[in-house]
Amino acid sequence: MACRLRLKKNYFSFGESRPHPYLCRPQKLNVMNAAVQFVHEQLTVKKEYPKFKAGDNITVNYKIIEGGKERIQSFRGDVIKLQGNGATASFTVRKISDGVGVERLFPILSPNIDSIVLNKTGKVRRAKLYYLRERSGKSARIKEKRF
Repeated sequence: MACRLRLKKNYFSFGESRPHPYLCRPQKLNVMNAAVQFVHEQLTVKKEYPKFKAGDNITVNYKIIEGGKERIQSFRGDVIKLQGNGATASFTVRKISDGVGVERLFPILSPNIDSIVLNKTGKVRRAKLYYLRERSGKSARIKEKRF
């Protein structure tokens, strides 16, 4: 099987030329990897969530298992931050409950998240809104973006 990469001359002392095993992979292996990846994508269910960013007001409906029962509870608040990418991506939502700030961190790929609803799109100029933790009342509000 021919390799497209340039072969090193005098790889061995006998004058043989052979490609490096990591630089040139057989085409058959690439086809197998593509087939396995296609089957994996078909079997894994990807949930579609709306696009949201820091400053948006969202409702996260997530599953709670209590004993043998399963129910859906909603958590409505402002997105403080988005962090990570891929399988480790997560976001933090903050709400005020009885005058006390409550923050909850949700992994995006969690199987416990039932749905995410985008309520309002916020107009902010930062990616991480940690300054909202010290604020309360009207100064903690986020302006809504107008379209």
